[in-house]
Amino acid sequence: MGLSIGAVQVAAGFTGPLPVLVVDDSTAQRRVLALQLQRWGYRVVEAASGEEALRACQTTDFEMVVSDWMMPGMTGLEFCQSFKSLPRDGYGYFILLTSKSEKAEVADGLEVGADDFLSKPVSLTELRARLRAGERILGMQRELVQKNRLIGATLDELQKLYDSLDRDLVEARKLQDGLVRDRFRDYGAGTFSLLLKPSGQVGDDLVGSFAIDDNRLGLFAVDVSGHGVASAMMTARLAGLFSGGSPDQNIALKQGADGQRDAYPPFQVAERLSRLIIEDLQVDQYFTLAYAEVDMASGGFTLTQVGHPHPMVLRRDGAVEMLGHGGMPIGLFDGVEYGQISE
Repeated sequence: MGLSIGAVQVAAGFTGPLPVLVVDDSTAQRRVLALQLQRWGYRVVEAASGEEALRACQTTDFEMVVSDWMMPGMTGLEFCQSFKSLPRDGYGYFILLTSKSEKAEVADGLEVGADDFLSKPVSLTELRARLRAGERILGMQRELVQKNRLIGATLDELQKLYDSLDRDLVEARKLQDGLVRDRFRDYGAGTFSLLLKPSGQVGDDLVGSFAIDDNRLGLFAVDVSGHGVASAMMTARLAGLFSGGSPDQNIALKQGADGQRDAYPPFQVAERLSRLIIEDLQVDQYFTLAYAEVDMASGGFTLTQVGHPHPMVLRRDGAVEMLGHGGMPIGLFDGVEYGQISE
């Protein structure tokens, strides 16, 4: 069974009869077409010339036009070109009725925007099939417009969310900068200076120092895996664990036998961090670490390097030496043994 015009209109998303503009200088031929289109359920508007048809287009947004090619004054080809240049939200489907069959003439029609051609005398069966094809194209075009509007609205919402997140990241960057309070510090027996330049709004790197006692200094550099908020939160947590302002919370510090402040050896600091990350926090992040305990009186140091780039020492004679032997990052595997070197 054939598909009715009404069913095509519903499937294509049309509401009410589709308006069709019929243009022909022959009153008889125009009336025959108009009556037949009305029987098929279309709402028909007639025009006897291209000029009259353009005036009709000023008041009605026609999505489908059936026009004769050969007309006095403005031809169907010229009217097609003018019709296609009109401002419109949707697509205008244009069928030219012609006795022309030369390929060059058909090409001219396609060039100015004609969508389909019908040879005269018009076969009503073929006309109905061409109209159905036109409605399917109009339906797909409307569906695409609706989807584009939905995509546009979704992109607008995403942009608002991005702007909100961007503002939060800017504030988070300010808070993170506050984690590195002292870019330069004088410890009496030695001085400490640092430079931290995150590549994004919120970084996952951390460097710093803290005093162990009057002669010893703890130096650390951390790089957390990944980027973004989760990594930044882990970095903030590690900043608290290496805080010189809160010795009781510093994971590297302990109370000595004489009741004075002391420190765990660097390799034990790495082990304590590993247990904390894997057993207590149970997060997916891991991080690399270079942590050194420096004796400012003797100039000696003890270093643990776990997955972090090799620290470099600038010697008095200008030579640069890379220290450490690599090692496994913290948080990947349980039970990892970390080593250290001393000088």
